[in-house]
Amino acid sequence: MIPLRDENPLRITPWLTYLLIAANVGIFLLEFTGGLGQSETGFVGALAGYSMVPAEITRGIDLPTNGVTVRPLWLSLFSCMFLHGGWLHLLGNMLYLFIFGNNIEEALGRVRFVLFYLLCGLCASAAQIAVSPGSVIPNLGASGAIAGVLGAYLVLFPTAKVDTLAFLAIFITRLRVPAFVILGFWIVSQFFSQFLGSQATEGESGGVAYMAHIGGFVAGMILIKLMGGKAPAPSPYGAYDVPDIHTGANYRR
Repeated sequence: MIPLRDENPLRITPWLTYLLIAANVGIFLLEFTGGLGQSETGFVGALAGYSMVPAEITRGIDLPTNGVTVRPLWLSLFSCMFLHGGWLHLLGNMLYLFIFGNNIEEALGRVRFVLFYLLCGLCASAAQIAVSPGSVIPNLGASGAIAGVLGAYLVLFPTAKVDTLAFLAIFITRLRVPAFVILGFWIVSQFFSQFLGSQATEGESGGVAYMAHIGGFVAGMILIKLMGGKAPAPSPYGAYDVPDIHTGANYRR
């Protein structure tokens, strides 16, 4: 299932969500124009050292798998969140961030949202390092941080409707489903891929760090509560009108 949009109105302009998307796209364009490439031994290019290698973090040494790593080494835990391995990797991540990130930004406020996003990314990397501490495979991508956004959305807006493109055998159809269906499907698929994937090696399967997705998602579910994130409160009469800043329409929820 691929989400297309959610029916969860906003009362703010989510500037930080847009800024995160712009930052990821901008850095990817630098990668695309020669900043990052792949060789038989790992990544090469000016941005290669900004990926995160679990063994470098656990051993505290720079390994020759991604060029000279950013110093100090722990900074790669942050920089890796803004790198992507290809167009599909980037577009998939940015789609989920665009659809689900804006409401979490509103629920937390801008400052806490940035902190939440980065903490989820760190927790995602920690989960991946925990299952593959000796791995020399470079990790990169915003997936872990965005997984945290999805976990938070599931906690705060489980029944928000999401327009979804669904693939049923040879048929493609468009469905309108509650958020808990598509987000539940997503996290269950990550667990299956991590723990039941026949090709799983050192916590990584098919080049995808599924444990990072799981770690980020769980972190998001916990942190959204610890950081005081709240959905808009309903009126005493059981519903409220919320103007959508993009259309000007009022939604009764």
